[in-house]
Amino acid sequence: MSKLRGISRVHMIGIGGIGMSALAQYLADHGVRVTGSDREPSPVTELLEKKGIRVLLTQGPENVPLDAEMVVYSEAVWADNPERIRAKELGIEERSYFEMLGFISLEKRTVAVAGTHGKTTTTSMLARILHDAGASPTAIVGSLVRDFGSNYLPGKSDWLVVEACEYRRDFLTLQPEVLVVTNIELDHTDYYKSLADVQNAFRALMEKVPPNGMIVTDTSSITIAPLLEGLQARVVDYTKEAGYSTRFPGEFNRMNARAATAAARIVMPEIPEDTLRSALGAFEGTWRRFEYKGKTKQGADVYDDYAHHPTAVAKTLIELRKKTDKKVFVAFHPHLYSRTRDLLDDFARAFTGADKVLVAPIYAAREPDDGSVSNQILADRIKWNGVDASAGTFEEIQRFLETTPKEGDIVMTMGAGDIYKVADALVA
Repeated sequence: MSKLRGISRVHMIGIGGIGMSALAQYLADHGVRVTGSDREPSPVTELLEKKGIRVLLTQGPENVPLDAEMVVYSEAVWADNPERIRAKELGIEERSYFEMLGFISLEKRTVAVAGTHGKTTTTSMLARILHDAGASPTAIVGSLVRDFGSNYLPGKSDWLVVEACEYRRDFLTLQPEVLVVTNIELDHTDYYKSLADVQNAFRALMEKVPPNGMIVTDTSSITIAPLLEGLQARVVDYTKEAGYSTRFPGEFNRMNARAATAAARIVMPEIPEDTLRSALGAFEGTWRRFEYKGKTKQGADVYDDYAHHPTAVAKTLIELRKKTDKKVFVAFHPHLYSRTRDLLDDFARAFTGADKVLVAPIYAAREPDDGSVSNQILADRIKWNGVDASAGTFEEIQRFLETTPKEGDIVMTMGAGDIYKVADALVA
């Protein structure tokens, strides 16, 4: 019997979050009445409304239904949130997004896709392959997937394909039968104090895979190989996959496809080669991953990408540079003071593929500004590394990009915040 039986109404705080919104759709699909709140509209909240899930764009105690059996909250929502306070007053059970995901994972055969980079694309590719092969998986993805028109794919089988985030060791709530680890680097420096700290978290996740399960990873990676000794699960090296063509550029996307292929072969050992080839060849990609938006009034091509770690920035710009022999303009929205400060030199070197970098104010998210870093400091450091860079507001960046880049030039908005809104405005 499904553990969701007996839960008829759930309220979700921060429902516009990319994981929360996918979970909301899953719950609604399983007969749960779902309401939620967030601070502002987005493509995700619009999607939820279209699916009949009510989204309140204010946050207050009156939003919490008196008959809710559970309140689920985003990790960005603190205990002093008025709706969480109200839930406590009413005696309503609370779960974080990741606790709820782990709750669902208990009754599924879970394929968890983890890693510093590439997990969203790999999760999406794997879901598309298994869907096309008839495995009917349920998938919860950290972005809107064009192939599904959503960040959620409903399935009829007991397979759950889910993107697993390492922040605060949240992925340890999951119960993976198959675990994909794309790569491991230092990130989330507001929580992890060293690369070894990150590796310890991934090792703990690997140890959760049962003896009859499998771990799909790059066994030659210097940050992964030391973690593989003495595991109870079998390890499969995804880099040995021959690989299939996709619409998306770069060796990093080819590696994502290999990882997805290796995991698909575990779920469906007899999967036809033609299915792998056609699914990956037809894969349309996800929101904010090397996404082409259109042209500015001056004729420059506009792209948008979620890259917010130095490695992802550098690799994305290598591929972007291949698309023009003219100028590349990047509007970058740094995400978190801690990440920007702790990886400052890496960020400064990551933009060598650009002709001009415009740095927006740092997206604070969950952090206070301690004054140790700013968009001006990052712009100055990029300049010191030989790339023209300046700091500015969203409005200043948009005005510059509306007039300066010409036909044949490329503009890319980049970052985990809402810099994509500049790209949307440029092509409107």
